[in-house]
Amino acid sequence: MTAAIRTAAGAADLTLVRDVRREVFIVEQHVPEELEYDEYDATSVHLLAVAADGTALGTARLIFGEQALKLTGGVEGRVLLGRLAVVSAARGTGLGAQLVRAIEAAGLDRGAVEVELHAQVGALGFYERLGYTAEGPVYESAGIPHRTMTRVL
Repeated sequence: MTAAIRTAAGAADLTLVRDVRREVFIVEQHVPEELEYDEYDATSVHLLAVAADGTALGTARLIFGEQALKLTGGVEGRVLLGRLAVVSAARGTGLGAQLVRAIEAAGLDRGAVEVELHAQVGALGFYERLGYTAEGPVYESAGIPHRTMTRVL
């Protein structure tokens, strides 16, 4: 399955981003809707993966600048990768890894030297294969066990 990854631009793209996140996080993983969408959505970079026919297949979010400083404990040069979601029909195709690499590139474009993410424990191996290292203890977010991971770019 081939997909084009682009920066979400305009209301139609942002609707597709929300649709993917709704399908993956709210419907499949039972994350409460009020926790899924937050104040960082308005100022983040959202990447969108779409099939040739325009079907949304995946998304990821990049938080940078002052918001990243706030969320990463004030680490200069660190951006936050979040809300990585790939619809079930596109899992296992490498799309998730492509979205991670695209977020890293977007972070580099904004002066990042390191990426932080908050991985669901079940996805630790996926991120480790992409060069991320787990830090600190397991904690719960939206009822799902997570662990902080980082990667120097």
